[in-house]
Amino acid sequence: MEKENRSSQVLSRIATNDQHGENSPYFHGWNAYERNRFHPTQNPQGVLQMGLAENQLCFDLIEKWIKENPNASICTREGANKFKEIAIFQDYHGLEEFRHAVAKFMEKVRDNRVTFDPDRIVMSGGATGANETIMFCLADPGDAFLVPSPYYPAFDRDLRWRTGVQIVPVDCHSSDGFRLTRAGVEVAYKKAQESNINVKGLILTNPSNPLGTTFDMETLKSLVAFVNEKNIHLVCDEIYSATVFSSPRFISVAEVIQELEHYNRDLIHIIYSLSKDLGFPGFRVGIIYSYNDIVVSCARKMSSFGLVSSQTQHFLTSLLSDEKFVDNFLSESKKRLAKRHHDFTKGLEQVGISCLKGSNSGLFFWMDLGPLLKEQTFEAELELWSVIVDDVRLNVSPGSSFRGLEPGWFRVCFANMDDQTVEVALERIRTFVLNNGKKGDEGR
Repeated sequence: MEKENRSSQVLSRIATNDQHGENSPYFHGWNAYERNRFHPTQNPQGVLQMGLAENQLCFDLIEKWIKENPNASICTREGANKFKEIAIFQDYHGLEEFRHAVAKFMEKVRDNRVTFDPDRIVMSGGATGANETIMFCLADPGDAFLVPSPYYPAFDRDLRWRTGVQIVPVDCHSSDGFRLTRAGVEVAYKKAQESNINVKGLILTNPSNPLGTTFDMETLKSLVAFVNEKNIHLVCDEIYSATVFSSPRFISVAEVIQELEHYNRDLIHIIYSLSKDLGFPGFRVGIIYSYNDIVVSCARKMSSFGLVSSQTQHFLTSLLSDEKFVDNFLSESKKRLAKRHHDFTKGLEQVGISCLKGSNSGLFFWMDLGPLLKEQTFEAELELWSVIVDDVRLNVSPGSSFRGLEPGWFRVCFANMDDQTVEVALERIRTFVLNNGKKGDEGR
């Protein structure tokens, strides 16, 4: 212990603090999966990974396109003539054709209701890097951003760990479907001011992670008006925008500001990624799109610390430029997500488990196990979660790790497995519920 203390004294605060967030049950569940991974034949009693929001439902379409377009890669006979051009130094602006392809793809995902300027496309190492970079551009250590809760657990890492920025939760409640209102934002903002916290902005995840819901036009307009009145920033994380599989449709903040006359464009910023909509988290493609020239310039300079490889840019330029493929992929992806969501939630309903109503997007749903809690506390939630992970062998994420206010909610990811594995998961849940019964029949 003395040796550890002496060692920590010569290290930085980042190296020795515990602000990364990895001590959350959200990450502990992942560790349980890594120690005992499910496999249908080699380890059928293993843990099923239902804590990873990954879109694996359309890889057959991707693989087919790759086989039909071997010149998209510089590592094939057909594409090798581009190897030198792509392999040599590329500055941090990125390939021009890639930025144009991404801008067009972002427009298509938003039904071509908006346009994006390729010169405002800034690359980063995934949405994680993009979110951290925008924090470095907008805030100083000690400043804060309002974030509706429940929110993505890794925001504690992405937004806070290295930047020193604080998160001020905006409380949302199940009684009205966890709907965010301007009134709720005003309350959180006022409380922060009373605590002498300097609020620099509001962060929205639209579609919501973990709720799987979208914001309507009027709510977005009211929030744009709010940040303008307070002269603070609005950062819209729109990385799930192409996963909306049923009405209401997705509305981007880019569409909202087109309809407003009096607002400060310099306060509006969008985070995007190809990790969720296309299912390419391993490619680490994050995008910052800001309407603020200074932010674009600063973010581009900072992007040199987390660039997307030119080989990846080259491949994706070809893929995203194939409009016929993109149209078919987006359409088929929505159909498959809708079916999987329906099949999974209906399977849960058969054993009396409900999920948040109005969920129409994302790669997950918000499951209500409140009636199974011994008591309505977060301690009881974590006790139930431990049983689900260790005994039922399902890695689902407890609501407390999302900073939710009400115990008993769990995020369940449904798009990172095949149909057979879904049946295994449902059977395990059915067996658990039927064997244990509803211990809290009084509900919430």
